[in-house]
Amino acid sequence: MKSGMASGLRPSDGVGIFVAALALALAVLFARPAGAFGRWLFGDGLNKPPPRVARYDVDLGGAFVLDSEAHQALVKFSDSPEVWVLWPFRGPRGDVIYKNDVGDPMLRATKLGSMTVFTPRHPNGAAAALDGATSPLRLPPLGPAALYDRLYQASVRTTRAAQHTIEYYAPDVDPGSDGLIADAALVVMQAMIVAAERPHGHAILARVGTIAISAGQHPAVALRGRVVAITVNPDMGFAGRPSSERILLALGAR
Repeated sequence: MKSGMASGLRPSDGVGIFVAALALALAVLFARPAGAFGRWLFGDGLNKPPPRVARYDVDLGGAFVLDSEAHQALVKFSDSPEVWVLWPFRGPRGDVIYKNDVGDPMLRATKLGSMTVFTPRHPNGAAAALDGATSPLRLPPLGPAALYDRLYQASVRTTRAAQHTIEYYAPDVDPGSDGLIADAALVVMQAMIVAAERPHGHAILARVGTIAISAGQHPAVALRGRVVAITVNPDMGFAGRPSSERILLALGAR
């Protein structure tokens, strides 16, 4: 006669008890991911928002930096020197849609953390994945000599694109505005190069002879005769100058 339950256990019973015990232990560990095992398994950033300044890789190629430390988000793509200033707007299903200064959507962030980027190359949107934290986007001070060199280089490249001489000048530069004026010259240059590649672009640029960049209260762009007048506000950082799309709009090249 069998004496007690232990003598009646089969090998399969031992396996079943072991599996049940393991399942219970895993259930406890997975239910509390904040502990050491949870941090090892899931990583410290499981429930954390993405870094305020982060690099994203685009699924269809390329990358960009998103700097959301200020009210306006700053975005710079890896294949362009322009820094875009974007404003957040509420979209459907709790999404946040970031638009530029002419109202074009450039980014869409969902509540679940996914990111979609919209560019001329990907007008219907391309998925982007977080790569990690990176350095913030800032305007460096330049000094008179470096600013003159930036304006000269912008004039050379714009002249080449327009196929006639286009001069850049900044009549009221001071140490607090040289960085933004240089950046505005770069953005104008980008707009001129894009305009030259569009239908009737050379006819549009034929009307331009000078780029004048001066300080004012509000960022603006206007075509006055043969002069493209750019107004910048150095106190506003990157948001204190118009984007290349706003310049194209003013030129009639959009």
